[in-house]
Amino acid sequence: MTETPATSALWPAPLADGAVRATVTVPGSKSVTNRALVLAALASEPGWVRRPLRSRDSQLMSDALRAMGVGIEETVSSSSAGSGTGQSGEAWRVIPGRLHGPATVDVGNAGTVMRFLPPVATLADGPVRFDGDPRSYERPLGQVISALRALGARIDDDGRGALPMTVHGGGALEGGTVEIDASNSSQFVSALLLSAPRFNQGVEVRHVGGNLPSMPHIRMTVEMLRAAGAQVDTPEAGGEKDVWRVAPCALLGRDLVVEPDLSNAQPFLAAAMITGGTVTIPDWPRRTTQPGDALREIFTEMGGSCELTDAGLVFSGTGRIHGIDVDLGEVGELTPGIAAVAALADSPSTLRGVAHLRLHETDRLAALTKEINELGGDVTETADGLHIRPRKLHGGIFHTYDDHRMATAGAVIGLATAGVEIENVATTAKTLPDFPKMWTDMLSGAGK
Repeated sequence: MTETPATSALWPAPLADGAVRATVTVPGSKSVTNRALVLAALASEPGWVRRPLRSRDSQLMSDALRAMGVGIEETVSSSSAGSGTGQSGEAWRVIPGRLHGPATVDVGNAGTVMRFLPPVATLADGPVRFDGDPRSYERPLGQVISALRALGARIDDDGRGALPMTVHGGGALEGGTVEIDASNSSQFVSALLLSAPRFNQGVEVRHVGGNLPSMPHIRMTVEMLRAAGAQVDTPEAGGEKDVWRVAPCALLGRDLVVEPDLSNAQPFLAAAMITGGTVTIPDWPRRTTQPGDALREIFTEMGGSCELTDAGLVFSGTGRIHGIDVDLGEVGELTPGIAAVAALADSPSTLRGVAHLRLHETDRLAALTKEINELGGDVTETADGLHIRPRKLHGGIFHTYDDHRMATAGAVIGLATAGVEIENVATTAKTLPDFPKMWTDMLSGAGK
């Protein structure tokens, strides 16, 4: 966990002066957008990605694919503009091209870019250099590197098992069977599956480590592959436990509408919980593989209530928050927001199953413990999570460590705690552009 500079700008987190009543249109899912871009880039024909998330992570993905020879045209789609949903009418037309190097990929600190694109680069003709933010050098990548080597790739990482590195693409990859320990990130599995239809033999991925986190994200990858025409055998479909098989095939160009990012709806739902108000999130899907859908159950257990209507998800709070004992192993990205709400509850909470969060944008368990405690809280880091005993909080600086979910967690605490200042709130642009304006609009009832 590397603290960001003390000179970073401070944003006074607004204190709620009453019950929030607003409709908040959440931008598209980063997880869906970046998977869709990869699959469209590897397809045999052009496709559309409609209502994509425009954020730092998705821009890094599109810029990287362009650098390797993929055409991505950004337009306003007439079919979605005027849909009446309040969603963006933007659409990206993806035109597959001959993948090539030399190219340089800036991954920033985006896990999807640093993990999903090295397999793509093995299919390019020529070298592809991967580099990124300093934190990206510390994030786990060795399992993807070793797996690609076992499948026939040539990668120069100077023995680090991490960035920076160069993938020497040969225009194709043999593929086959590979063992991988994905207990640190489900993205290791998704990375290999997404490019597998283009491998000569496809791929058989065998997870051989401990508990596999964030399974909804793997299910998302599988569903999107199948929708693009791939044949995927999975444990859920009666296959072997922790084994996924993808057959080689030509992927179809799709016309995909990206769902709202349900995990990014979390701070707005939390605002309704904390203030005893009501927030509506338009276009909440009735069926989804997004981990954020678990918020309906988790926040209801913590004292809220919700209804899925034609207008979207309508979520209400009473102003009272109950503690929770919950395993977040499958939905770890929700931990910072849940921890922030739990710090304002009327009883203790235990958040379990999220040891892998130590390897995310920052060490999220250490960061949450430090920042909540410095506002007067009582948080103890456990082997695989957090134990939170609510106490009266006070104002102070809430550091974000260049982590978008730390910034939104601080804003949630600031609703009920005067004097909270968020350091580097601009880091929310990673997945949630214009968060400060969305937040103040929500509090004024103008979050349309």
